[in-house]
Amino acid sequence: MANVSMSVKIQAPAAEVWKIISDFNGLPKFVAAIVNSTMEGSGVGAVRTLTLGDGGQTVEKLEGLDEQARSLSYSIVNSPLPLENYLSTMQVRDLGRNKCEVVWSSTFKPKGAPEAEAKKIVEGVYSLGFDGLKKMYGG
Repeated sequence: MANVSMSVKIQAPAAEVWKIISDFNGLPKFVAAIVNSTMEGSGVGAVRTLTLGDGGQTVEKLEGLDEQARSLSYSIVNSPLPLENYLSTMQVRDLGRNKCEVVWSSTFKPKGAPEAEAKKIVEGVYSLGFDGLKKMYGG
């Protein structure tokens, strides 16, 4: 299994950033590569379909949501990405003084591509998300 873990500090209250992260259908708000998200169901077990700029689609399932820990976990059900058994967690940690840290991590098995290439793709998605969050909060 491959692992990717990245984090970014955001100059905004953790509760405010958590509102954005915890909206399972809201990824297009901060990940520029995603042009649309539709969702079936609500809460744990909900499924979202993300549409990318090139028309490709990824289907993801909400596996866990912990409001107290500000943590959200999801899996990829179907995707053109070269990976399988993908499970990811996003967590918002309060750093005080209107500052927080967003940690985005995952485990997965590369499929049809070398591990380094699969990890680079995942890191690219996380970087896009972090860039979007920083733009939202002036960072």
